[in-house]
Amino acid sequence: MIVLSLCDRTGAMVQPWAEAGYKCICVDMQHEGVSQVGNVTFIGADVRDWLPPLGQYRIAFAFPPCTHLAVSGARWFRDKGLSKLAQAIDIVDRCRLICEWTSAPYAIENPVSTLSTYWRKPDHVFDPADFTGFELCDNYTKKTCLWTGGGFVMPPANRAQGLGAPDDRIHKAPPSPERGDIRSATPKGFARAVFHTNERQGSAA
Repeated sequence: MIVLSLCDRTGAMVQPWAEAGYKCICVDMQHEGVSQVGNVTFIGADVRDWLPPLGQYRIAFAFPPCTHLAVSGARWFRDKGLSKLAQAIDIVDRCRLICEWTSAPYAIENPVSTLSTYWRKPDHVFDPADFTGFELCDNYTKKTCLWTGGGFVMPPANRAQGLGAPDDRIHKAPPSPERGDIRSATPKGFARAVFHTNERQGSAA
């Protein structure tokens, strides 16, 4: 069975599935060509031009770029113009179409963004610190929204005890060429929580 992750550079979201033996595909424009790392195939492509392979899909994820959608950058919206907004919405819609095509549970991730206006309100909202029970290093805040479907099950919060208040490292990340990738990287604890909840759900079914 296939686990698909769109607009995914790091592959962190699929790693628990790959370790469990699933065939995983990560598609992102930042990848070069096609490469294989264990059970994960990385494909360099624009999701708007990419056709997923036929097969049986176990679950699908999408992380469309938030640069032109996140409300944290609202003060720059007017200068960016309509073309940037249209491009961002087009990528989100393509991710939605592919995820629905798989007929599998799916989750589309974005920070607090204008998608709530242009599409619909998110189904779930979380902070990485909510899942420190799976990864202690994720004790930070970054309000993240999920638009889900196909039977996706949101994992319950699992906070580790004794860590203290979460920090705001994401908001304080210094300017750099990698800042966008750092800010958008999938929290490992959340990825593991999603795997444990949804993989078990599939096994029970």
